[in-house]
Amino acid sequence: MQPRVRIHADPSPDLDEFDRLPDSLVLLILNKVADVRSLGRCAAVSRRFNMLVPLVHDIYVKIDRVVTVDGDSDEGLNPSSPKPRNLFSHFLKLMLFTLLKPFNHLRNTNGGNKPLFPQLSHHSPAQVLKNFTHVRNLRIELPAGDVGTEDGVLLKWRAEFGSTLQNCVILGGTQIDCNPTSDQEPSVEDNGSIPESFYTNGGLKLRVVWTISSMIAASTRHYLLHPVIKDHPTLRSLVLIDADGQGTLSMGVDQLKDFREKPLSASASSNRTQIPASSMKLRYAPYMELPGGMGVQGATLVVIKPSSEGSNGNNISRKETDAFVFGAFDGPFNSAVKALMKRRTYLLEMNGF
Repeated sequence: MQPRVRIHADPSPDLDEFDRLPDSLVLLILNKVADVRSLGRCAAVSRRFNMLVPLVHDIYVKIDRVVTVDGDSDEGLNPSSPKPRNLFSHFLKLMLFTLLKPFNHLRNTNGGNKPLFPQLSHHSPAQVLKNFTHVRNLRIELPAGDVGTEDGVLLKWRAEFGSTLQNCVILGGTQIDCNPTSDQEPSVEDNGSIPESFYTNGGLKLRVVWTISSMIAASTRHYLLHPVIKDHPTLRSLVLIDADGQGTLSMGVDQLKDFREKPLSASASSNRTQIPASSMKLRYAPYMELPGGMGVQGATLVVIKPSSEGSNGNNISRKETDAFVFGAFDGPFNSAVKALMKRRTYLLEMNGF
């Protein structure tokens, strides 16, 4: 007896198994992709993807090169360019005299004509993101840190902005190898106070430069984010970092709301947000050992917060500021912050600029 033969129709060559996935699941996958270049490639795959990619919530934009308005690349922001990449030196030399009330003697009148920070052209995040309509969480990475430093210098900063500066923390020092053969030892005279040599050997002046440089970098980044925030009302969090891991600017839901509701105060001297009059708390340790075999000479922590007359109505509690400070950095740098926060505090005042 002949066996029965079942006849099956061949599957349609036009049937794509991926088409069976609902749009909500495809969007979940695309949100995991995040990288804007990869999302651009996905949009070219099919008409369906081309419709879904602009609806992605989470986006990561990596800028390989910043281009000035005249089309010339700024080598100072190119990772392959030699150090130092100090974009702010001319500005610092002109402003140190007027910014810090106790340190007027630090002025240097030499200046330059190089723009503080080049305007973004076809590499502008605003232009890259113009086709995305539902962005909630945005992370942008610049090609390099903004503040040029000497080899071996540790400089990290994190700033939080609304319509203006709300919090800023800066960690600096000279990073050294901490090993048994190292000649560097904790100072036996360390009693928690800043030694007299700190004021006479240029240590204080150097940290003033680090502080002002970091704040100029943060306020410049904040200013450049204005068109991005304006074009994307769905934003809930925005983080702007650099490939060197030097500085981070962050804005959450409350900060973005404050940014949209209050006018942006731009500095008259350059394309950046004006920094309000602020109070600074400085803590210092001549030498500090950190986890992972790292040692830091002249470890310095500066916590900056707008003073009451320059805060533009932003009432930030001490608890919120402390939470920001302790969460500013990861790994051994977090340990450095915790150790420095236990040290004696020195109060300084800074004029708005």
